[in-house]
Amino acid sequence: MTILVTGGAGFIGSNFVLDWLAQSDEPVVNLDLLTYAGNLQNLASLQGDARHVFVQGDIGDRVLVDGLLATHKPRAVLHFAAESHVDRSIHGPGAFIKTNVEGTFTLLEATRAYWQALPEAERGAFRFHHVSTDEVYGSLAPDAPAFTETHPYEPNSPYSASKAASDHLVRAWHHTYGLPVVTTNCSNNYGPWHFPEKLIPLMIVNALAGKPLPVYGDGRQVRDWLYVSDHCSAIRAVLAGGRLGETYNIGGWNEKANIEIVHTVCALLDELRPSAEGPYARLITHVKDRPGHDRRYAIDARKIELELGWRPAETFGTGIRKTVQWYLDHADWVANVQSGGYREWLTTNYAARA
Repeated sequence: MTILVTGGAGFIGSNFVLDWLAQSDEPVVNLDLLTYAGNLQNLASLQGDARHVFVQGDIGDRVLVDGLLATHKPRAVLHFAAESHVDRSIHGPGAFIKTNVEGTFTLLEATRAYWQALPEAERGAFRFHHVSTDEVYGSLAPDAPAFTETHPYEPNSPYSASKAASDHLVRAWHHTYGLPVVTTNCSNNYGPWHFPEKLIPLMIVNALAGKPLPVYGDGRQVRDWLYVSDHCSAIRAVLAGGRLGETYNIGGWNEKANIEIVHTVCALLDELRPSAEGPYARLITHVKDRPGHDRRYAIDARKIELELGWRPAETFGTGIRKTVQWYLDHADWVANVQSGGYREWLTTNYAARA
């Protein structure tokens, strides 16, 4: 018994691999291209562990994927691999189409060929789990009901459009070919190993360095926040008991405005690592908003609770404290990921917004 994980060196994927092997002896074959956001340091604790087989490669490489499926014979494919940053998708949408759409297509076709050749009993037990985002649903008005699994798709960025396309491909491969799929659409994740281009780790890293904390527009954009270990437990629940062809929304029941998140991070840093220069909130700097910035996301996660008994274990208060403490305790990891390419990206994305 083995599972194949794509994108298992990224933020959510590496957390899932670590979580899986902490609770199971079932081996993981981990396929990751190691782009800027993939980091083998996340998986350093698994070095020498025979249960973890890492392969550097592209989900769009059909020959490679065919070979991995034939060699390792996984009972499930968990598809995390994706380009996932809205700002990067605005600057360069081509990579998002290549990975999220074309890569998912190639992975589906390889998986379909492998699955169709399995013995009947193994074919019936096989699963393809597609990990997606709430951003495919578009933007909500302040008083609108939260996203349910039947909410229409209204993606507003190149990133969310590419993920919506991948969701549709997965659905079509189930209805047309019978591929046994499940899809999960999660809200904003946060926690350990998060690459510091996203809001929470960027605020932590910049604050500790005494740099400006860039907040888009008025900072009143609302997101639902999900601690990454809760996301991992939800994926395990859906993989084990989710109905074929179904979508499950995974959320933390934590709607918060971006500016509130930033102030919370600053307050925790004031407590845990006070600055001689004064409160970290002094660094908050409002910058020009990004184009087409969705105003509000909110997840209705009742379906996964009613069907599978899953609820998040962390509140935002407990999760954000663990997150800030993790970054304080892992200064070497933070320093190592801030390469020249990372610094160039910050300049590209933020310099013109000042």
